[in-house]
Amino acid sequence: MSPTPAIVFDVGNVLLDWQPDRIYRETIPDPDERAWFMTHVVPLTWHEQQDLGRSCADGIAERVAQFPHYAGRIADFYDRWLETLEGAIDGSVRILHDLKEQGYPVHAITNFSGELWPVTVAAYPFLAEFGVAVVSGEEGVLKPDPEIFRILLSRTGQRAEDCIFIDDRQDNVDAAYALGFRVIRFTTPEALRMDLVKLGVRLPMQLAG
Repeated sequence: MSPTPAIVFDVGNVLLDWQPDRIYRETIPDPDERAWFMTHVVPLTWHEQQDLGRSCADGIAERVAQFPHYAGRIADFYDRWLETLEGAIDGSVRILHDLKEQGYPVHAITNFSGELWPVTVAAYPFLAEFGVAVVSGEEGVLKPDPEIFRILLSRTGQRAEDCIFIDDRQDNVDAAYALGFRVIRFTTPEALRMDLVKLGVRLPMQLAG
């Protein structure tokens, strides 16, 4: 591995705390109904179609046609998008900044709607600090498809073995590993910092207070 590897971040639940049921805790107060709604009306498989490039309006229309009783709540998923985010994961953002201060190239591969990405970057400006950000909704391909990792390598000129990929999902980590990336399965910022140091990355061990 290069002495100065590129560090490649996932975004959701690594740098941003994404809790899509957050906006429904008041409008669907019953936990059983809310769980059913998240599983059947706005499941991750539906949201992934927007992450793959379908417009949010088309996604909403498709679900409203199936579940007209929930029309307003379905629209809220994207109309109130920023409220699905609990906020930045501060320890991870600190690591991102520490890496940049140490001179490491820092990039991102994220499953994210092309419509929602600029809105989210405007709300969380640190997301604009990546050298290259490969956004699934702009590319028409989702992790863990190997092609999205190849897009990053092509745009950065990096070899897979000279990159460290960080993601909270095992299937995405496995896909990157199969291509030759060094990988870290994200759990907490504290564990991430230690895992990066173990791979030879120059980072202060203490998180900034």
